Amino acid sequence: MADAMGPAALAACTADGWSPVIGDPSALGWSTVAAYALAAILCAAAAVRTGGRVRAFWILLAAILAMLCLNKQLDLQSALTEAGRCLARAQGWYAERGGVQLRFILGVAAICVATLVAALWTMRREVGRVWLALTGFALLLAFVGTRAASFHHVDRFIGLPVGPLRVNGVMELGGIALIALGAAAAVRRGARTA
Repeated sequence: MADAMGPAALAACTADGWSPVIGDPSALGWSTVAAYALAAILCAAAAVRTGGRVRAFWILLAAILAMLCLNKQLDLQSALTEAGRCLARAQGWYAERGGVQLRFILGVAAICVATLVAALWTMRREVGRVWLALTGFALLLAFVGTRAASFHHVDRFIGLPVGPLRVNGVMELGGIALIALGAAAAVRRGARTA
C-alpha cells in the first residue's frame, strides 16, 4: 500500500464511497433544516440590533447555524469519514483505526468544550442578555460531540425515543429552539431600545 495519498486520489477514493445526496429527506429532517435556517436568520437580526461583543456573538452563532443547516442535508461528516477510511487503507493502518478514531473523538470533544468555555468567558459580562442562546449553543455542542463519538452504546443512547423524537432530535432541536428564542428576545429588546 502507498504511504501517501495525493489530493486527487483522496477525492476519487472518497467519491467512490460517498456521494452528495440528501442526508435526511424525512419531514423531520427538512423541519430541522428550516429550524436551523430560521435560527440563523434570527441571530443575524439580533446582530443588527446589538453592538460590541454581543453583536460578534450573534454573528458567529448565525454563521455556525448556517453551516449546520447546510450540513444537515449534505451529510458532509460522512464524506469526512469516508476520506478517513481511504487514508487508513492507503497508509496501511485501517486495522488499527480505533486509536485514531478515539483521538478524533477526544479532539472533537475538546474543541466543543473549548468553544463553549471561550463563549462563556467572552460573554461573561453579557451573559444575562444571551444566556438562553448560550444554553442552546451548549446543547448543540453536546449534540455534535455525541454524533462524532458514534460508538454503538452512544448511538443506542441518542436513538432512544423521547415522545415522537429521539434523544438526538431533542438535543438538536432543543438547542436550535433555545438559540432562536434567545435571538428573538434580543431582537425584541433591540426594537424597544431603538
